[in-house]
Formats: sequence, structure tokens, C-alpha cells
Amino acid sequence: MLDYVGLEADLTEEERLIRDTAREFVEREVEPDIGDHFEAGTFPTDLVAEMGELGFYAPNLEGYGSPNVSERAYGILMQELEAGDSGIRSMASVQGALVMYPIHAFGSEAQKEAWLPALGRGEAVGCFGLTEPGHGSNPSGMETEARRDGDEFVLNGSKTWITNSPIADVAVVWARLVDDGGDADGGSEDAPVRGFLVETDRDGVTTAEIHDKLSMRASVTGEIGLSDVRVPESNLLPGVEGMKGPLSCLTQARYGIAWGAVGAARDCFETAREYQLDRDQFGGPVARFQIQQEKLAEMATQVTTAQLLAYRLAALKEEGRLRPQQVSMAKRNNVRTARDQARVAREMLGGNGITTDYSPMRHMANMETVYTYEGTHDIHSLILGEDLTGIAAFE
Repeated sequence: MLDYVGLEADLTEEERLIRDTAREFVEREVEPDIGDHFEAGTFPTDLVAEMGELGFYAPNLEGYGSPNVSERAYGILMQELEAGDSGIRSMASVQGALVMYPIHAFGSEAQKEAWLPALGRGEAVGCFGLTEPGHGSNPSGMETEARRDGDEFVLNGSKTWITNSPIADVAVVWARLVDDGGDADGGSEDAPVRGFLVETDRDGVTTAEIHDKLSMRASVTGEIGLSDVRVPESNLLPGVEGMKGPLSCLTQARYGIAWGAVGAARDCFETAREYQLDRDQFGGPVARFQIQQEKLAEMATQVTTAQLLAYRLAALKEEGRLRPQQVSMAKRNNVRTARDQARVAREMLGGNGITTDYSPMRHMANMETVYTYEGTHDIHSLILGEDLTGIAAFE
């Protein structure tokens, strides 16, 4: 596997074990069938439990059954899973960074004990309800509301483009608590944003699947409908109020995405290189032609640059010095790299590159989603622009 500047030479024994375990899992369980799942638009749900058994869900958390591995180890895990498919990494990323993390960071002790071990083992599946039909890049405009009624909260609203929702047992739903500062009509941006744990089998909850996707076809995506859904006060996440709650979760997820994109880009490079060496044209391997070597050289350079950025992020995160803007830079750069290199790799495979027998076009389609979710490329540009100039170009 491409490691041109020898970054893996410094991995610890634990990090090597996680890398090898994830790589072997992808080779054994993902690669043989992922093309068929992508073509059929299905998610391999049979892998959910095995991924839990292997410790792929939030292994960087401490306690409640999580092994508390290094941030670099967690990143390497995301890298190897996305080398298989973005849908596999998304499953692990949502389960860990967007469900287990907020429960771990903001939940009560009872919530942690009730959910974290089961989620970590893959015995329960979670999803993260933030994006709404009318609010994607502007989550602070959310209209989903919660109202107190005695010792319960009543939730109403809808969420969309929610990974895992059709198979989830619990949703981390972000809503405006309109009783605390909101107006009588609800939806006031003055009302505080709070997080709720909503079991999906409660009356009034629907989790319809979104079909006919041309990207992330091996990932299960859906909606969350909330119609007078009652949850007890004990389901409120007590440790956070305001948009800093969901945004901190997104920072965790974007960190994993920055690593995962490296895996997709690396797989595109490896597939293209192997094909160029094996494909015989005009009396020899295609790899002997200058233009193909130039493409491989550029691909290797771009992948290595993305690797360096991911490794540096891991060091900053481990030291507690990582800023959200730095994560934005890595997410923005590394996903763009994977998106671009997938296209180049497809070109290098010729006509064969459009089939499910090879991964680049599948990665290319998936990257259109990854380029957009968890903050679009342009939104991350504006986040960086504000950080660099001190002037916000958006509200």
C-alpha cells in the first residue's frame, strides 16, 4: 500500500494491529461483495455485528467497553474502512462520532450505561438527526421543536439525509426547546438547541429509507419523521445546550472523514497502478508510457499530501490542540483529492473502469456525497476564510 514517505514506520504496535485487522476485514468481508451491494443499492447489514465484535465503533472513547485507542489509530481505522467503501466507513463513523460521542460527552451516567456498550458491540444501531429538508448548510435554522409536557418532552419535525436511520434503534435528535425562550409558534431561532435520545420504536417516529441514490448506494440513508413523539425527561442530553453540541459532533465526524478520504484515494491509486502494470498494449505494459507514469506520479503525490495532513491532525488531536478550522482544511482537501484521483484512476482503467469489477468509479460516485455532507466544500472554504481573515462571509 502506498506509504511513500514512510509514515507507517512510526506506528505503535496497537496501531499496526488495528490497521491490519481493518485491512483484513475489508479484504475478506467487503471487497468480494461491495460491487454487488452498490449495484443493488443495498447495505451489508450482516457486517454491523462483526464490526462491533472487532471494535470498529468509537474505539477512541474511554470506558463503557471502548478500548480508548489513539486518535491516530482511530484515523487509520477510518482510512482502511473507506478503502473498501464510503458506506462502510460512514456506518462506523456515524455510530461512533455522531451517536456514541455525544452520549459519551454530553449524556447522563444512566444514558451512557444504557447505550454505549450496546452501540459499541453493534447490538444497537444509532443515527444522528440534524439536517432538515429546509436546512442543510444552515443547521441553526432548524425547525424541529421540543415542548415540555410535565415530565416528558413532545417532539415534532423532520430530518433528512440521515445515515443509518432505517436500521437505527436510537436517534440523537437535535431540536429547539421552544418552551425555554421560543415563541408560541415554535421555530424561533432564540430557542435553545437541545439533544434528545429518541428510540425509533416510539409512537410517532418514522424512518423511511431514501432510494434511487446514484451515490453512497451501499449505505442505508433515510429520513426521521417526528409527530408528537413523547420522550421522558431522562432522554434529554443534560451536558450541552446550543449549536456547540451538534457542531462538536460534526468536528469529530469530519476528522474521521479526512482520514477515510485518504483510504479511498489510496485505493484508487493502487487499483490504477496494478492495472497499468498488468494491462498489455502495443507489446508491453501500459505503465511504460510516459503519460501514464506522469498520472501515477501526480496521484501518489496528492495521496501522500493528504496522508501527511491526516497524520498531523491526529497528533494535534492527541495533544488536545486540534481546532475545528484545521479539521475543515483536512476534510476539504482530502475529499477533493479523493474525488479528483478517483476520476483519474477511472480514466486509466479505460472502458473497464466503468464496471463494478473495479473500485474507482464507485469511489468517484461516493465522493460526490462525501464532498457535500458534513459541511460542503464551499462551506469549509468559508470557515477557513473567516479563520484566515477574521471576517465572516456567512451568518
